[in-house]
Amino acid sequence: MQRKGSQSKKSTAVKSAAKAAAKRASKSSSARSSSARSSSKKGHECYHCRSWVAEGEEHNCWTTTEQALTRELSPDLMDAWERLRETASEFGEQRIYASHKSIMFSRKACYFFVRPKKKVLEILFFLGRTLKAPMIKKAVASSKTKTAHMVHITHRDQVESPLTDWLREAYDATDSLNAKL
Repeated sequence: MQRKGSQSKKSTAVKSAAKAAAKRASKSSSARSSSARSSSKKGHECYHCRSWVAEGEEHNCWTTTEQALTRELSPDLMDAWERLRETASEFGEQRIYASHKSIMFSRKACYFFVRPKKKVLEILFFLGRTLKAPMIKKAVASSKTKTAHMVHITHRDQVESPLTDWLREAYDATDSLNAKL
């Protein structure tokens, strides 16, 4: 019986050694093919989907859009979303874009984002201080200088002060907070 156990240990060791060798071979062949691609064609490998994108060719493996993320919202949540987007747009120049399951609002860096969910709009905004208020579901230090605050919105009437004041503060503070990092 001992012999059978020692054989299974040996076979496990052999299998893991074979896997490691195969992994090394795969890495070296992909490195060779990657360098071959880069020498024969100009372009880059997409870090999301790992496909080769030729220089000048458009590539969008992230087909998420604001409309796709908000398409199935209830009428109340859609009204809240529209008011929130409109309010944030009035703050000034910024970039609003969809990324994965969130809609990001950023200047040089993201100052808040919205995750549309079935029953709520989950809003996370970044300030240089920690807020304590009934509306704040959670506050977590996201860096040495920033605290992320989570708020859940279910209706258009909730997109008003103090939330809009906090979002405005996040918009105004984003450049100074990122300069400190």
